[in-house]
Amino acid sequence: MELRHLEYFVAVAEERHFTRAAERLLVSQSGLSASVRSLEKELGAQLFLRNTRSVDLTEAGRALLDEARRTLAGARAAKDAVAAVQGLLRGALAVGSEQCLGAVHVSSVLSRFRGRHPRVEIRMRQDGSQALIQDVAAGQLDLAFVAVSGQPPGGVRLLPLSTEPMVLLCHADHALAEREDVEWKELDGEGFVDFAPEWGARAVSDRAFADAGHQRLVTLQVNDVHSLLDLVGHGLGVALVPQHVARKPQAAALSAVRLADGEAAVWRAAVAVPDPERMAPAARQLLSMVPGLDALPGRAHTPRA
Repeated sequence: MELRHLEYFVAVAEERHFTRAAERLLVSQSGLSASVRSLEKELGAQLFLRNTRSVDLTEAGRALLDEARRTLAGARAAKDAVAAVQGLLRGALAVGSEQCLGAVHVSSVLSRFRGRHPRVEIRMRQDGSQALIQDVAAGQLDLAFVAVSGQPPGGVRLLPLSTEPMVLLCHADHALAEREDVEWKELDGEGFVDFAPEWGARAVSDRAFADAGHQRLVTLQVNDVHSLLDLVGHGLGVALVPQHVARKPQAAALSAVRLADGEAAVWRAAVAVPDPERMAPAARQLLSMVPGLDALPGRAHTPRA
């Protein structure tokens, strides 16, 4: 089985289209199709269901996809390791981050890394923490700055960065605005502004309410912090946010009320990394530049759920 065959297979699986995959890889469509057929013949299984508009993975294709991604990531890590021994740091570094983590200024870290290692191509994307952690597990990201809720999947470790309480954020005219703290039961019936379910803050809030035995109504769902603050600022709902979000200048006119049971909703920021044998040298170098990282690879532990 050739790595090139796996690379072509992954491209088709992600693009769901042979022509787009060929354009992405800068190869001929006939050559790509021949490579996929060769892989199917070697495996003795059909990997795609083809039609005139798109292609879909078969059950065998779905089973192969994650392993193919891990294999390609391992091959890239092996090449980078050899280059590192020769005194070179090159290749690509794929980084993920949830918005407004508070624990680390990702742009500053990436800027310092670029200054020291200009030959490494940096790729970055923002997403919810759950999706980012899954991509680290699948080998699509070298590391990700995430918020922790629960245990990570196999092959991923979480290096702790910081811990802080979640607080209730509300309009200054809200009935709870002048309170020192608030009980869970007092939030029954409130309309919440929150992020999509895969975001770290949403996962922490959902879990805290479930553990407290109270239901919560999320009436407004957003994909960025500033929209959340704007909606709360217009009195359209309340929100549970990490304490650092309540300290943003955009939240200056809002009221932040602590939760009476502060241990029930805690924001934990971490760096999600693959197992040591799969970690690229560039990722190790980036980790060495992250302030506040108290557990380096080989000595990492998983924050409690």
